[in-house]
Amino acid sequence: MSTAPATRDGDVLIVGAGIAGAAAGFFLAADGVRVTVAEAEDFPGYHSTGRSAALFTESYGQPLIWALAAASRSFLENPPAGFAEAPLLTPRGLLHLARDDQRPRAEALFAQCRDAVADIDLIDGAAVAALVPVVRPDAAACAVHEPRACDIDVDALHQGYLRGIRAAGGTVVSGARIGGLERTGDGRWRAETKAGVLTAPVVVDAAGAWADELAGLAGLAPLGLTPKRRTAITFDPPDGVDPGAWPMVVDIDEAFYFKPDAGRVLVSPCDQTPSPPCDAQPEDLDVAIAVDRVETATTLPVPTIARKWAGLRSFFADKLPAAGFDPRADGFFWLAGQGGAGVLTSPAMGRLAAALVTGTAPPADLTQRGVTPEAVSPVRFL
Repeated sequence: MSTAPATRDGDVLIVGAGIAGAAAGFFLAADGVRVTVAEAEDFPGYHSTGRSAALFTESYGQPLIWALAAASRSFLENPPAGFAEAPLLTPRGLLHLARDDQRPRAEALFAQCRDAVADIDLIDGAAVAALVPVVRPDAAACAVHEPRACDIDVDALHQGYLRGIRAAGGTVVSGARIGGLERTGDGRWRAETKAGVLTAPVVVDAAGAWADELAGLAGLAPLGLTPKRRTAITFDPPDGVDPGAWPMVVDIDEAFYFKPDAGRVLVSPCDQTPSPPCDAQPEDLDVAIAVDRVETATTLPVPTIARKWAGLRSFFADKLPAAGFDPRADGFFWLAGQGGAGVLTSPAMGRLAAALVTGTAPPADLTQRGVTPEAVSPVRFL
């Protein structure tokens, strides 16, 4: 005789256990909020979180993202005791690479970042060659060098958030794809899943590429989130070439990037192909473009691809995240649109989301950097 799935009740139901939902849940649970996190897949982080470029940088995207990253550094450098067994950040460095015709864009980026990002510098082609000898001279007239950029242990960060939720009495439910979502007469959201019924007065839409679809289940028109596919490959460097000490190298116009990856070289063509929400897979054309661009910019041959994959990065029209309550439905909170910055900004976005959900003052270090509730409010799309 089968038993009906249990009903779980809490203060906040977070839909999506990727990095955004996990971070928000961590900081909410630490504040004593009863958190339930519903994850559609069997394993949290299966989609975008598990396919991240895994770099902490304060010069990616635009000024609001830089501010969120800067406000996240202290947590990533010094997480709470017991959060992770090893450091979350390890030194890597970052070069925004520019050909001679791209020099004005490199100079503009440096001018924007030099007062906000510690130790950032504009270096010449000779300095680029000293850091990454395989870069061709005609691809490296100059570069913006961010030496304090770091690799992020994404899995350790993500698992630290999830452990913290559970340690504070919260629940993470996997295999809990939302089949129905409605506001009941007692002022609670009721989510139907195969893992049981989940209820709470507040639902946080941290569903990543599926965020607009979840809003549709709640009876809300979409905010206009666009998932975009990004491809990556890895390959073995030639004998005698050790990429371990190289910084990550990103074309100033984001035509490609490459970085060391466990003895191999990881390359992306920085594709941004609009896609429906799905388990993204690499396309042969994008893989070929990745190979061509790294072989054009460097002396590295790519005779064999060791691994290839793709992931979805989701954007709103202004390429900034949305975090806040939707005025069209009581208790419906958006936490979506982090694009490619979800991992590196997760400590700051998690703290901000927790404050906004609970109605407490936003963290002062965020507002001082210009990260205000208004700057990320979903109301800007309504």
